[in-house]
Amino acid sequence: MTFRRKLLTVFALTVFLSVAAVTGLVLAVTRSAFEKTEGQRTAALITQFQQEFKHQGEEVARRVDTIAASEPVTRMATTLNGAASSTPADSAGYFELAKSMAESRQFDFLELVDGHGTIISSAQWPAKFGYPEAAFENLSASSEQGAFLKQEELQDSTALGLFAVRATRVGDHPIYVIGGRRLDKSFLSALDLPVDMRALLYQNRGDHFSPDLLLDPSSGENISEGVKPAEKFAPLIEAVRQYNQEMTGIVHWSSDQADDEVFHAIPLRGVGKERPLLGILLIGNSRRSYVELKRHIRASALLVGGGGIVLAILLSSWVAARVTRPVGQLARAARSVAAGNWDTRVEVPGTDELSQLADSFNRMTTELLTQKERLVQTERVAAWRELARRLAHELKNPLFPLQLTVENLVRARMQSPEQFDEVFRESSRTLLAEISNLKAIIGRFSEFSKMPHPQLQQVSVNELVRGVAQLFQAQLQAPGREPIDCKFEFDERLGPIAADPELLHRALSNLVLNAMDAMPKGGTLTLRTKPYDGKVIIEIADTGSGLTREECERIFTPYYTSKQHGTGLGLAIVQSVVSDHGGRISVQSEPGRGTTFMIELPSNPDTLQGTKS
Repeated sequence: MTFRRKLLTVFALTVFLSVAAVTGLVLAVTRSAFEKTEGQRTAALITQFQQEFKHQGEEVARRVDTIAASEPVTRMATTLNGAASSTPADSAGYFELAKSMAESRQFDFLELVDGHGTIISSAQWPAKFGYPEAAFENLSASSEQGAFLKQEELQDSTALGLFAVRATRVGDHPIYVIGGRRLDKSFLSALDLPVDMRALLYQNRGDHFSPDLLLDPSSGENISEGVKPAEKFAPLIEAVRQYNQEMTGIVHWSSDQADDEVFHAIPLRGVGKERPLLGILLIGNSRRSYVELKRHIRASALLVGGGGIVLAILLSSWVAARVTRPVGQLARAARSVAAGNWDTRVEVPGTDELSQLADSFNRMTTELLTQKERLVQTERVAAWRELARRLAHELKNPLFPLQLTVENLVRARMQSPEQFDEVFRESSRTLLAEISNLKAIIGRFSEFSKMPHPQLQQVSVNELVRGVAQLFQAQLQAPGREPIDCKFEFDERLGPIAADPELLHRALSNLVLNAMDAMPKGGTLTLRTKPYDGKVIIEIADTGSGLTREECERIFTPYYTSKQHGTGLGLAIVQSVVSDHGGRISVQSEPGRGTTFMIELPSNPDTLQGTKS
């Protein structure tokens, strides 16, 4: 991955994580604020319900007090107490009294009960006349408390109402007045509901949830008449019924989360020791505003994130251009130095770290160039010294026999003239042989000094190497010596390169001969070609005795040889040929593990183009 892409990735990831973190934080804060507001609104509505319940209860109790103190009820109590015995026949004249008084006092429920608990008159169910009132354990105790919640049995159903009990005491047998109002949609409609909130009432009777018992002021008498299915409330109501405590749940009306409502279910209990669960108040909060706000936040986050990423792309491109352009110049300059152009310079204006790096690079190349010149001079002096040493050694050997031969001639001429002719003939042969040796030495030096400059043309490397192998095929399998196997590992994708085929053939032949000499007991010769970084690699590997580290370092020095009869010029000539082609030769070897010579040649496409034209 390039530096520009890395920078872009870092910038984009930073923007994405920042926007995601801020979005998550805003959503968390929004959710917390919504839940807090929802709790406050629910608590306020519950308080309002309790206040309305108390107000309605006080009103019911006050009106029941009025009925209990009214003249008809007092007269009825006096009459019933003055009779010799209390029988239903004695109270038959009051059959319609509860109904008329309920209508005048706007009561939904009103019953007159004697001290024995027998119903004298019932407004909501007249047929209950003469039956005992079983809903109260102790009417006397109930008459002394405030309003309470009670489920009233009707002729064909039941109803939940707010009741109060008061006694009219005339004589020994009081008359109890039980009056109440329905707790229905009119009661719920009296509540001042905030926007996006609503209150529902479930009348708890029966063993299972019934949609008909759920009252909603906004949808008629019960919610089953509305468009939203009442069965959605069943899990929440069943949970309250099971655990008999306040519960909270979300009702999903559709696949759109904006239609969801959060409902708080508050149990409404009656009086008595068991405090039965008579109803469930459902207070709902719409989640639409929260969901829409959350969607708006997410949309804004996507917009901001997208804009941030675009900005990150532009910013990273600008920064990358400012950073990578000098870095690219330095990289190209480094490659140029690696290619041998040690006088390369990089110009980066400014005073920042990159310009300082460029200055350091320029100082480095200047120092390298200086060191190179010193090294070249040192190597040149060392080469001349080595050449002088080799010349002295090579010339010293034939000069000594020449000197002895001349001295013998002079001595024979002076001491025994009669034997001079015989000594002269023998000495002449010796002189001619040593002179011939001197000429051979001079010829080798002359050959090395007159290496021709390469005449470049298109050359197929694979074919050239294969031709060298065919030249030595007979010697590889020559009788009288251990056979040498020749292996080819050619990359057929190699194209032609610009080279001198004769000089390369000569260099490769020298390397193959060295490999064969290193394997007197036989072995394997491997010839390998492959491409590498726009260049061509030629490898000549043997399984011979190998070379030491010191021998590898000195093996290309002219006149250095590890062979008994070697001249020390073969590998120097190979290095000269490779160097003239703009290439490089190296050796890898270990004693006992064979040797590999690796030639690296440039393709020289520009030279090839010129050759084609």
